[in-house]
Amino acid sequence: MIKEISNGVVAPKGFKANGIHAGIRDNKDKIDLALITSDVLGNAAAVYTTNKVKGAPIYVTISNLNDGKAQAMICNSGNANTCNADGVEIATKTCEILAKYTNIKANDVIVASTGVIGMPMSIKPFETGIPKIVEGLDNKEENAVLACKGIMTTDTVMKMVAVEFNLDGKTCKIGAMTKGAGMIAPNMATMLCFITTDCNVSSNVLNIALHEAVSDSFNMLSVDGDTSTNDTCSIIANGLAGNKLIDDVNTNEYKIFLEALKYVTINLAKRMAKDGEGASHLIICNVKNAKTKEDAKIVAKSVIESSLLKAAIFGADANWGRVLCAIGYAKCDVDVFKVDMSFKSAKGEVKTCKAGAGIPFSEEKAKEVLLEDEITIEIDLNDGKGEASAFGCDLTYDYVKINGDYRS
Repeated sequence: MIKEISNGVVAPKGFKANGIHAGIRDNKDKIDLALITSDVLGNAAAVYTTNKVKGAPIYVTISNLNDGKAQAMICNSGNANTCNADGVEIATKTCEILAKYTNIKANDVIVASTGVIGMPMSIKPFETGIPKIVEGLDNKEENAVLACKGIMTTDTVMKMVAVEFNLDGKTCKIGAMTKGAGMIAPNMATMLCFITTDCNVSSNVLNIALHEAVSDSFNMLSVDGDTSTNDTCSIIANGLAGNKLIDDVNTNEYKIFLEALKYVTINLAKRMAKDGEGASHLIICNVKNAKTKEDAKIVAKSVIESSLLKAAIFGADANWGRVLCAIGYAKCDVDVFKVDMSFKSAKGEVKTCKAGAGIPFSEEKAKEVLLEDEITIEIDLNDGKGEASAFGCDLTYDYVKINGDYRS
């Protein structure tokens, strides 16, 4: 059984965290540097942006994870360290400075940045900030909160979660934090996610599990269709829970671990969608009875990414034709004459379409349903057994306002 617990990324055994204002941002009230460390070297894995333009820290992290090992995660906000001539040098130097003040090797550090692209960056905030952030490392919940605040940009709320579950009679835990509210599109969703676990998992299996979890969560998330340059989802497993090593995906232990990891990533994906820039509604699109799971994913993504549908949800307009339109241009085989759909929220459910054609419904009831802050679009393709869900938000006036002056 999976149980939600407190303490975020420091919930698993052997992890500490901290966040400080290092001077990367001008606003001294903004925490702009986050650090997570493990007491011991762990197995590690990561998934990165598919954008051809990548932040300098990604190249350094890829190199550092060549051996599947890591012991720390460090991230700054306020500057993406992307498209800078000395970007790789700064990211590398950051790892070296951290090594100087800890017992962690520079090549065992996952490094990340988020913020404005193409803005010059200085190593000085890291030189002065890292000694201070290391000094304050602890495994208290307040430290997890400080670290989470340190990675936020246009986020309006923190996004952190932790769970515990049982393996081999041992209590294992997974903790995680994310940032991301804009420039979010599937494959990979624009975001940074840092995951910790005390579960004993081999590097290879950890990599497989992370990719599978991301496939059903962050890759099913879209806010605005833009894919950023710095997306990274990373995980460190330090094995301190003491369970038997999971080194085979064809085991019940792997299935339990994967289920817990998916619980964490899907939970955070929903939180990111709900906190989309300017958003007033979380939109969940559930697709069932597709020919394949992949077809279900394609349809769910197509609907979630529709700007017209997003605008309709913002206006609480039950314009179900926009859903059918998005299904119709989805790049997979769909028999549109079999499609059933409805809108659902805490106020109830309104069925709007049967076998690809409209059916009578109360516009007043539909308005009531769509005025809730969490809206679910239920789609039945009646053509197989494939199922998938995608997560997004509505498109509001505030989205334009936020991105009209993002650099300022």
